[in-house]
Amino acid sequence: MVFRGDGRGNREPRKARITPGYLVFAEGSALIEAGNTRVLCAVSVEDRVPSFMRGSGRGWVTAEYGMLPRATPTRNPREGVQGRERGRSHEIQRLIGRTVRAVTNLEALGERSFIVDCDVLQADGGTRTAAITGSYVALYQAFLNLYHRNILSTIPFNAAVAAISVGVVDGEPLMDLCYEEDFRAQVDFNVAMTSHGEFVEVQGTAEGRPFSRATVDDLLSLASEGITYLLEEQKHAIQKL
Repeated sequence: MVFRGDGRGNREPRKARITPGYLVFAEGSALIEAGNTRVLCAVSVEDRVPSFMRGSGRGWVTAEYGMLPRATPTRNPREGVQGRERGRSHEIQRLIGRTVRAVTNLEALGERSFIVDCDVLQADGGTRTAAITGSYVALYQAFLNLYHRNILSTIPFNAAVAAISVGVVDGEPLMDLCYEEDFRAQVDFNVAMTSHGEFVEVQGTAEGRPFSRATVDDLLSLASEGITYLLEEQKHAIQKL
């Protein structure tokens, strides 16, 4: 068994805590904590959609992702100061947007946009997967608020969705990698699944030697176990709304 700094077993996720309604002014929000990783997700609603969707009668859900300068051990300059968005941030926010759209009934939104801002307060691995898991809860609150105001006729989710990282470190499969484990991983996967057991996104990379089909199957099974735990934490959070 690989020694893990926090004492977890190989197939054990970090303890997650999701605090819904963390912000006063956002239509929906959630702070998600997984180990030392903390991500704040906040939803804003606009009565318009992108130009390519105008007149369709359908809504839109998208995301933006960023990291605070001291979310990491050394300071990272703000992207806005640099005058451009990093490619990694662009990739991650597209991932978050795709994932939450996959479980949303866009027709039920009307021509409205829901923008989820995901800000990493502290990064210790798994920030993109935490952002997906937290975004679902934040969006649920936003949908619920509009439902109570008779703006939406239903909560337009077809399923819940959560995500987790898994990988192979020192030859052994691990669930929910922290940064130090992710840095040493020979294989690194990010997996998003719905509460119906369907995959929304699977991102897998060999950091050295190629991996086998058996490794893929094992890691996906491991991810499914971790996501089952996160889906339960989402339920607990939503019950507090």
